[in-house]
Amino acid sequence: MLTLTRNTFKHGVHPPENKDDTNGLPIKQFPFPSLIILPIVQHIGKPSKLIVSEGQEVARGQLLAESDGYLSVPLHAPVTGTIHKIANVPTISGKMVPGIYLEAAPSSTQEVMEGEPIELESATPEEILNGIQQAGIVGLGGAAFPTHAKLKIPDGKHCEVLIINGIECEPYLTTDHRVMLEQSDDIFLGIKYLLKATKAKKCIIGIEANKQDAADFLKERLNPDEPISVEVVPVKYPQGAEKMLITSLLGKEVPSRGLPIDVNSLVVNVATTAEIGRLLPHGRGIQERVITITGPGVKKKGNYLIPIGTPLRYVLEQVGVEEPISEVYMGGPMMGVAVSNLDISIVKGTSGIVVFTKKQVSRPSKIYPCIKCGACVDACPLSLNPSKLGILAKSEAYEEMADEFNLMDCFECGSCSYVCPSHIPLVQYFRLSKSIVRKRNAS
Repeated sequence: MLTLTRNTFKHGVHPPENKDDTNGLPIKQFPFPSLIILPIVQHIGKPSKLIVSEGQEVARGQLLAESDGYLSVPLHAPVTGTIHKIANVPTISGKMVPGIYLEAAPSSTQEVMEGEPIELESATPEEILNGIQQAGIVGLGGAAFPTHAKLKIPDGKHCEVLIINGIECEPYLTTDHRVMLEQSDDIFLGIKYLLKATKAKKCIIGIEANKQDAADFLKERLNPDEPISVEVVPVKYPQGAEKMLITSLLGKEVPSRGLPIDVNSLVVNVATTAEIGRLLPHGRGIQERVITITGPGVKKKGNYLIPIGTPLRYVLEQVGVEEPISEVYMGGPMMGVAVSNLDISIVKGTSGIVVFTKKQVSRPSKIYPCIKCGACVDACPLSLNPSKLGILAKSEAYEEMADEFNLMDCFECGSCSYVCPSHIPLVQYFRLSKSIVRKRNAS
């Protein structure tokens, strides 16, 4: 059934959506570059462990790096070719990390290797989770957390509701929108794997009202004998955050520093779900993903299926850009990161590339003192106090931020920075503060 709910979370903002340029464009296969650059650090957790050597020929889909522990996933070859070298590669964080330079074989058909299938009917929940790990699947909404670990139910907990996140509230991005319209069979098969793995009693596909065509399309394909429904929620940012979506769909609030399983639910991105349904029946690993390439600075805007490891510079050469470029974001403009190096490459968590020219980017000439207007407090979806947190960040009072003002609950949506009339880069302050707190706690 299709349900239109007026429930939503408190606060939030309404930035311009800017999705019309690509939400009607079908997914296209992107050209294969001659050189693939693969950092082994592509997910939260322990990096993969290399098992190939320089000069080795590899086939598309072949294992290049194996998982190194539970919170780790393997890395597969996006193309058939030869390992040119193993050396440090640049990443979006600015750090150099170990990686693989893979030269594509120009004469190869780039067919994908078949592996050992995970049979839905006979596989146990543990075998499904292991299959998801061995496929190298991580959250494709941007977080890149290993999916098998997210789905593992802790002792004493149980999952009643599986939520498939088709919200995609980030401005400009239409990746999930197109996946819902074009990969519905994979989505529904992925849901079956997920229901069996989590033992959830029902599944809700959550979609924002600006994707009504996707909601209608999926509704038409629902099997009345299966516990799956589609619910449409009002458009508001950041509704795609899993805590906010749980509040909108279930009317429940995930406790501070808690997880969705604390309210008997799990949230999985819709593109991640589609990959589960696409890869597990064939025992394959993930080699490519759908990415929205858009923004005022892009000539050939669209949604593209791109091999992981494709260099950003090559991507921009293929789609064409309007000069002069001012900013390039990996992800969207709210939660994405402005890149400082075009020699980085597409990784598993890259959901979009948004390009702006100097015409669209106007930086404030000055950051003004906080005027205590409360706009950031009204915008924060978690009802934090960004104003107070910002003042504490400037004073380097990181422990007070974490212990008394719940800094670590912030998921860096950027709503506070978006509404601040003093142009205070609050979300940047919070990112830095959280990293310092994590380092101190780890030492």
